[in-house]
Amino acid sequence: MILVVDSGSTKTDWFAIDPSGDVLFSTQTLGLNPQVLSSEILKERILNNFELSQNRENVSHLFFYGAGCGLKSTQERITKVFDKIFTNAELSVKEDTYAAVYATVNKGEPSIVCILGTGSNCTYFDGVDIEQRVISLGYVLMDEASGNFYGKQLIRSYYFNEMPKVLREAFESEFELDADHIKENIYRMENPNTYLATFARFMIEHKTHPMMNKIIKGGLRRFIEHQILQFEDAKKTPVHFVGSIAYFLHKEISQIVTTEYGLKMGNVVKRPIDGLVNFHREQLNKL
Repeated sequence: MILVVDSGSTKTDWFAIDPSGDVLFSTQTLGLNPQVLSSEILKERILNNFELSQNRENVSHLFFYGAGCGLKSTQERITKVFDKIFTNAELSVKEDTYAAVYATVNKGEPSIVCILGTGSNCTYFDGVDIEQRVISLGYVLMDEASGNFYGKQLIRSYYFNEMPKVLREAFESEFELDADHIKENIYRMENPNTYLATFARFMIEHKTHPMMNKIIKGGLRRFIEHQILQFEDAKKTPVHFVGSIAYFLHKEISQIVTTEYGLKMGNVVKRPIDGLVNFHREQLNKL
């Protein structure tokens, strides 16, 4: 059994395929980001899934692509967790940018691939290998145009009394905005980036409001200028996007990317897992 796994900070998609490429089962767990979760929590989230727990000894190969796996230290941490669970498996752990590339890029075509989900990232694919100019410092310092980034902007605008009354009242009706509750979730609970990203739904639902539109475009411009434009060939290369934020804001992204920056808009994919499974089906003869 081969497990192909795409993990963000919010959720993780698992597909089990047999040596012929047929799907045995698919399932989902909570996110498995080793930058923000302890080894015990990572292990618990996997073993709490019945299908994974029951089949763990049958796994021969596990291909894991995850948020927070861009550093050797985090790769090693989650590999140790997998070693204890999938005891018979050969393991491959890579950062989620590889999954985004495999799911969006036309085979062998140089491309820029962006992730806009709970977090954000950007990489250049030359047709064979990937190159990342900016190493992400995580949800506190970076993550422009992500759900986490936009969640922070909304909370700040609410507490700084910048929200118009109609938005403020709607915001209050949807979320628990007591200061102690917010601080507890940000500073004491696990997955603060995922918590912050939950607020982005409000922005998307009200994206036609001038204030929300300003916040959306501001974040996108920051992401394009800090991430995409770092590559010399940016204006000659298709730019692909992966993630829930990219999916729900694809019209706004396309407008800014093409009209304001003269870039070539590529594919937009909400969940990379389907493309990722197809990629590994093509690699079965190499196992």
